[in-house]
Amino acid sequence: MTERSDPQRVLLAKIGLDGHDRGVKVVARGLRDAGFHVIYSGLWQAPEAVIQAAVDEDADWLGISLLSGAHMTLIPELLRIRDEQGAHHVGVIVGGIIPEEDAAKLLEMGVAKVFGPGTPIQEIVDFLSAQDDRVEQS
Repeated sequence: MTERSDPQRVLLAKIGLDGHDRGVKVVARGLRDAGFHVIYSGLWQAPEAVIQAAVDEDADWLGISLLSGAHMTLIPELLRIRDEQGAHHVGVIVGGIIPEEDAAKLLEMGVAKVFGPGTPIQEIVDFLSAQDDRVEQS
């Protein structure tokens, strides 16, 4: 086995009715500049559509940005759909305004990491880079 040399693929999405996308666009550009392959699915996505896009795009990571306060409804639904679709290999990270106690619950449910407002892009890059254990069959 050898390490894959292609960049990690990250699908970023806004699920639910949250229409604020400045932060996710900053993250998209920062990850792209750091060498990640970034796909931004846009605003007002349904959890089902985002999971399907992650599978279709062969994403390693799904980054969800939430500012609406609906994270404890939408993220469990997203994780359930991911698992039902057999997409366990797609890691989920969440960013936005998430209270600390809810962040802990999301981590228990299977979210890999929760990033709050103002998180430096380098912190996200470092986290994703440290998780890159993808290997290719030789």
